[in-house]
Amino acid sequence: MYRALIGVSIALGCAAARGDLAPSSPFLPRNQAGGAAQGGPSGPVELRGVMETSEGVAYCIYDTVKKTSSWVGLNESGHDYVVKSADAAGENVTVDFKGQTLRLALHTAKVASAGAAGVATSAGAAPVATSTVLNPTPADEQRRLDAVAAEVRRRKMERERAIQDAQNGSVQPSAPNR
Repeated sequence: MYRALIGVSIALGCAAARGDLAPSSPFLPRNQAGGAAQGGPSGPVELRGVMETSEGVAYCIYDTVKKTSSWVGLNESGHDYVVKSADAAGENVTVDFKGQTLRLALHTAKVASAGAAGVATSAGAAPVATSTVLNPTPADEQRRLDAVAAEVRRRKMERERAIQDAQNGSVQPSAPNR
C-alpha cells in the first residue's frame, strides 16, 4: 500500500513536471508560446502570396495548423477559409475562417543571413561577384556580363596552360574549376 502511494505520487509529480514542456519549445524564439491549436506565430491562416490570373486575382492562403496552402479567388468556397474582400494593392485580405473574420496582411519571409560566404578561387584569380541586384539597370547587367566573360576567358587560359604543361611534361596540380 505504501509503495503504491509512493508510485502514484511520483507519477503525478512527473506529469506536473512535464506539463510545462509543450509551451516552451526550443525551436521557437524566446518568449513565444507554441501550440498547434493557436496556429503559427501570426495566426491560424496567413496570406502568403497574391497573383494576377486570367480569371482575376488569386490569393495564396497558408493554413499554419495543417501546414498546407492553396490559391483561391474571392468568395471561392471548398476550403476552411473564404477570402471575402481584398484591398486594391492586394496587401491585405479579409478571410472568413471557421466562422471567424480575420484581417490578414501579406506575410513577409524572415530570412537570416548565414554570414559571408567564402569564395574559393585559383591562385591569382579574382573572385566572381556573388551579389544579386533585384532590379538591374543596363549598367548592372553589363557589369555582370563582363564578369562572366572575364571568368570564361580565365578558365579557357587555365585549360590551355594545363594542356601545354602536359605536352611539355611538366604537370602541375591546378585548383579545380568552379
